[in-house]
Amino acid sequence: MSGAGRSTAANTLEDLGWYVVDNLPPSLLPRLADLASRTAGSVPRMAAVVDVRSLAFSLDLRAALEDLAGVGMTVRTLFLEAADDVLVRRFESVRRPHPLQEGGRILDGIQAERRLLEDVRGDADVVLDTSALNVHQLADAVRRAFDEAASHGVRATVMSFGYKYGLPVDADLVVDCRFLPNPHWVPTLRPQTGQDPDVRDYVLSRPGAREFVDRFSDVLGIVTDGYEREGKHYATLAVGCTGGKHRSVAISEELARRLRAAGAEVTVVHRDLGRE
Repeated sequence: MSGAGRSTAANTLEDLGWYVVDNLPPSLLPRLADLASRTAGSVPRMAAVVDVRSLAFSLDLRAALEDLAGVGMTVRTLFLEAADDVLVRRFESVRRPHPLQEGGRILDGIQAERRLLEDVRGDADVVLDTSALNVHQLADAVRRAFDEAASHGVRATVMSFGYKYGLPVDADLVVDCRFLPNPHWVPTLRPQTGQDPDVRDYVLSRPGAREFVDRFSDVLGIVTDGYEREGKHYATLAVGCTGGKHRSVAISEELARRLRAAGAEVTVVHRDLGRE
């Protein structure tokens, strides 16, 4: 999405040693790849920032990606997005119109772009919601997804969240642990979080908690194996409870521990911890 941080992502990839081309029409992607293939390996990794102002954007992009995959290139798509109100504020702060605004409101351009990019977002390998990220946090997220180690296995982000603050829009998998008793109603546990041993032990000792973690860990093993076969190297698992303070935090930490024990590289993010 325009305004979601494409320039920051491009600069980060350039810092990682990628050859980056900005505002490239999708139809030129195969030609760029062909030129790179003639450099005797001096350009092993390329990144292209594509622009929605091409009227045939989505059709051109899909055809170009199929062409690249057809000649044996490993292709990954990063989709950056943010909430409408965040994008409006960003455009207003720089006093620039949205590229699809066409004389209307900024919001009109944003909504037109969302419709145009629906299929692209659905096919993307990595989706990052930058609504709550500053430029440094976005750069760190891009580095985690695309540095040299990202080509080996699936790198997982386990994110706890509170349903009362909304679903994470960049999650690949979402699980709900509100079926477990809430430590919020235990006076001695209320001020603590799921990172504290007392809360963790309370949550994991409730009926069904261990069974849930055991079975869902098995499911994650099946899913990550499938992601690897499909060339998807970055996945976000969101674990939700009411406020994102107790149950989801404890369950996220336990799932992350098990994923690491299975050899996965895992980052844990507690989105709403401290928000209440």
